Amino acid sequence: MRCEQEVNRALGRYADTVRRICMIHLKNYADVEDIFQTVFLKYLVSPVVFESEEHEKAWMIRVTINACRDLLRSFFRSRTVALDDLIEQPSALAPEHREVLDAILSLPKKYRDVVYLHYYEGYTAPQIGRILGKNPNTVYTHLTRSKQLLRDRLGGDEDA
Repeated sequence: MRCEQEVNRALGRYADTVRRICMIHLKNYADVEDIFQTVFLKYLVSPVVFESEEHEKAWMIRVTINACRDLLRSFFRSRTVALDDLIEQPSALAPEHREVLDAILSLPKKYRDVVYLHYYEGYTAPQIGRILGKNPNTVYTHLTRSKQLLRDRLGGDEDA
């Protein structure tokens, strides 16, 4: 079990990343908070010794993605309807940011993770491949296809 200082350090470093990944997958604040707690509880009790900060960050991302997928596949989740789907909430985002976020969230699931890790976290395709357990060429293909889908949805330039 890790000490309180280690957990607090990890919270400071990875809290935003974990929350953003959860929001991309779950699109629900309450579920995001549940998975956030789950991820850091797993970190607290994990016996894994990290080789570097990069290894630790990759572990956090992988555990977060897996926890989100587990929740989405759960029996309970498949039998419920989110309140957000029932009640339309006004968005706190600017309209142009909302449009981009909606476009990213409307991407097929296999593209969302790659887009997030590349554009928001700054990982390269080989690094993303290691994190997600995919071939780097597959990651490059997903990035290319996702950019084209976003271009089509947002009306971007062909040369961008």
